[in-house]
Amino acid sequence: MFDYCLYFNTTALARVLEREWTKAFKPFGLTPAQAFMLRAVLANPGMLQSEVAATLAISRSTATRTLDGLQQMGLLRRVATERDGRESAIEPSAAGIALREQLDTASGEVSKRLKKELGQANFDETVSKVKKVRSVIS
Repeated sequence: MFDYCLYFNTTALARVLEREWTKAFKPFGLTPAQAFMLRAVLANPGMLQSEVAATLAISRSTATRTLDGLQQMGLLRRVATERDGRESAIEPSAAGIALREQLDTASGEVSKRLKKELGQANFDETVSKVKKVRSVIS
């Protein structure tokens, strides 16, 4: 019935992928959203909160809630910027930094398995096409 429905097929895929990354990040007590946000901050310490939201293609309010959770866990901190007191730079804490390699490995293992199942070329092509569709309809 929905074989050619972009919405149905992408949300069904998103649910499957959500389960995969949930399993990968469960040992760290993190949701996929939290883990990807922490990984983004670890890769770019000092990003503004608005830049974190843009990097992850999420709303500012969603970013705020996820950042709040990570801050409560002691994995990152907000640092007031000198430019604008309303904006915060996001820095990983020592505890967050300590998780970097493990989070990257866990995520890499999921990607490695998916590449093996789909084939490298199909995996790369699918990611590329999804990114293009997302950018066109954003």
